[in-house]
Amino acid sequence: MKLGKLQEIDIRTVWKHEQYDFSKWLASEENIQELGDTLNLSLTDVETEKFVGSYRCDILCKDELTGKIVLIENQLEPTNHDHLGKIITYASGLDAAVVVWVVSSARDEHASAIEWLNKHTDDEISFFLLEVHAYKIGDSDPAPMFKIIEQPNDFAKTVKAVAKNTDLNETQRYRLEFWTQFNDVLELKGKPFNKRKASTDHWYSVAIGSSEASITIDLVNKEHKVRVGLWITDSKELFDSLYAKKDQIEASLGFALSWYRLDDKKASSVCTYIPGLDFKAQQNYPQLMNKIIDLVIKMRNAFKPYL
Repeated sequence: MKLGKLQEIDIRTVWKHEQYDFSKWLASEENIQELGDTLNLSLTDVETEKFVGSYRCDILCKDELTGKIVLIENQLEPTNHDHLGKIITYASGLDAAVVVWVVSSARDEHASAIEWLNKHTDDEISFFLLEVHAYKIGDSDPAPMFKIIEQPNDFAKTVKAVAKNTDLNETQRYRLEFWTQFNDVLELKGKPFNKRKASTDHWYSVAIGSSEASITIDLVNKEHKVRVGLWITDSKELFDSLYAKKDQIEASLGFALSWYRLDDKKASSVCTYIPGLDFKAQQNYPQLMNKIIDLVIKMRNAFKPYL
C-alpha cells in the first residue's frame, strides 16, 4: 500500500482574510459543530460580528445544554497582547461564560496567561486557547485541524468547588465519583458524544440537536437503577408528535419505552431503565457505564430523525 505524506500548509493560503473568510467558514453549521466536538460543547444560536461597545467580537453562540454564552475570537496570526485584552473585554461586555481564542500559533507567555486564568477563576467561566492548522496529502484538498493548547481542568475546578462546600453529603460525593469515572469510560470509547463536566447532580445531559429536548441519564440509587431517556423541557406538542411515531421509534430500538406526558408539569419524558446501580458496590461500574453509553447512542439515533 502506498502511503502519502502529511504536509502542513500556510493557513493564509486557505483563508486569506480573518473576518470574511475564516470567521465565515467557522460559523457554518458543519464547522462550528466540529469546533464544539473539540471543546466538548454543543454550539448553537451562532452570531457573527457581535458589537461590544465600539468593538466587534468574531463569533458569539451558546452551549445547547447549559445555555452558557460562548465567545469565539479568531486570530490568523501568532497570539499578542492586544487580542488577549480584547477577549477579556468582550467576555466582560457580553457576560460570556466560555471564551475561545483561536490562533495560528500560541506564544508561551499567552498560553501561560490562559492557564493562569483557568486556575484562578471558578467553574462558572472557562478559557480555551486553540491553534488552527491546515494539512494536505499530495494534491488533496486542505484539511483543517484544531489543536487545544490550553483548556480548563474541569476536574480540578470541580474538586476545588467541592472542597469549599462543607455541606456536601455522602450521596453527592458518590455522584461526583460516578460521573468522573463515567467520563473516563466515555473517553476510552472514543467519545461518541460530548462529555459534560463531572458534578454532584443526579443527572447528565447529552445534546440531540434540539433546544427543546436532550437525552438524559439519571442516577436512581434508591431503586438501584439508571434511567436513560429523552427529556422534553416544555413542549407537549413535541411529546405528542413523538408519541404518534411510538411504534416506529420502539421498533428501531428493539424494546418498549415508558412514555410520560406529565400533564401537570411543563416537562415530559420518554425513558427506559438499566438495573445494577449501587453506589456502595462499584465493581460493575465499567460494565454499567458501557451499557449506559451504548443506550444513549441508540436512543439518540432513534429520536433524532423526528426532532
